[in-house]
Amino acid sequence: MKAAPTCPRCFGPLHGPNVWSSAWRCDAHGDVLPFQPPYPASDVAAEALRKSSVVPVWMPWPLPAGWLVTGFAEAGDERSGGRASVVALSGPSLSHGPADLLVVAEEPGVGLGAAFAGLSGPDPGAGFDAGPPNAKVEVLGHPTPLWCVGGAADRAVYAGEALGNWIWTIAWPADAGCLIALTDLSLLDLRDHEFDLPFGAFSPRLGR
Repeated sequence: MKAAPTCPRCFGPLHGPNVWSSAWRCDAHGDVLPFQPPYPASDVAAEALRKSSVVPVWMPWPLPAGWLVTGFAEAGDERSGGRASVVALSGPSLSHGPADLLVVAEEPGVGLGAAFAGLSGPDPGAGFDAGPPNAKVEVLGHPTPLWCVGGAADRAVYAGEALGNWIWTIAWPADAGCLIALTDLSLLDLRDHEFDLPFGAFSPRLGR
């Protein structure tokens, strides 16, 4: 049986649409876009996300050395389309052991990036971009600033804006944030490209 969608802000249970409302509802956060059960990494999953997503599906390309694509996820339903997309990757960390990275694109207010970051609100928060950027990524060939956002202590969180949507990069462990700050990551939209993607085991960071 397919797992039920959950809240994109707290990953808690939802009340589904009924005869009175077409919305999905969380007891804590009200009407939300449902976070769908994540996909293990495969060409079939990539194609499904490519077709359903309304927002970009940001893929770091070329991938950093030793990194693999380890899953996909989205928030939205058949009526609204995918209004938030997640690409999960795993690879070597600076310290001993593996590192995990989520790249999230979402419409403002969805709250999925903030939930993965460990924040209580739906967005990065007022004033997060008041100072100079802490990192830059290349989005469709254009330098795009990112700011470090204070999320949970075990991860590094950067957020910015691209094409009118939030863009989040969330890395575990926290020192893996150097991948964002020190590496010239280039992001392309999976919806517009067909990559020969290297796949790895399902990311534990998507197993909500």
